[in-house]
Amino acid sequence: MNRIRLIFSILAVVILSASSLRAQDVQEEVLKDSVIYRQSAVLDTLLAGQDLFSSLPAVAKGDPADVRVHQSEGIASLMASHFAANPLRAIQGYRVRIFFDNRQTARAESDAMLQRFSVLHYDIPAYRSYVNPYFKVTVGDFRTKSEAMQLLVRIRDEYPSAFIVKENINFPVVDKSRPVVADTVKVIVPVSAEISL
Repeated sequence: MNRIRLIFSILAVVILSASSLRAQDVQEEVLKDSVIYRQSAVLDTLLAGQDLFSSLPAVAKGDPADVRVHQSEGIASLMASHFAANPLRAIQGYRVRIFFDNRQTARAESDAMLQRFSVLHYDIPAYRSYVNPYFKVTVGDFRTKSEAMQLLVRIRDEYPSAFIVKENINFPVVDKSRPVVADTVKVIVPVSAEISL
């Protein structure tokens, strides 16, 4: 969801800058490389949805080693039924709330705050929610309060009224050293006489 929101915000900036050109000034359209950022994987896709015991090395499969796990069938069936019953289980964690308001302009302000934060901090997921009568913008997915505190300290100057909240979070990214991946996309940009690439 954040990836789509980020792509739309980048495209909105390109469209707004292109629409500011007058129609008579536009001579041609060109393809221009643009960089977009998308969230890294939140789980290890090599192991997602696989039975770990079937992926262990075995001489019968041609592997040089043989690993055997001795456990009762009851444990394996209970684990399988637990995973089947809880496919989308949420985890408790912490986020930083940067906006919380119920004025008549709160909807537009919360949307602007979300877009601004997503552009400035593209590596941190941001969420907007409405719980009657408040619009809220929270950022980050942290398992511990100390991780959330590090973000709060980092953005305190930009958002002086920010505070930490405990709520259900999405799974944090697997690789914390690379929370986003940069991709290059081609965007059609109108070129005018005043603009040069």
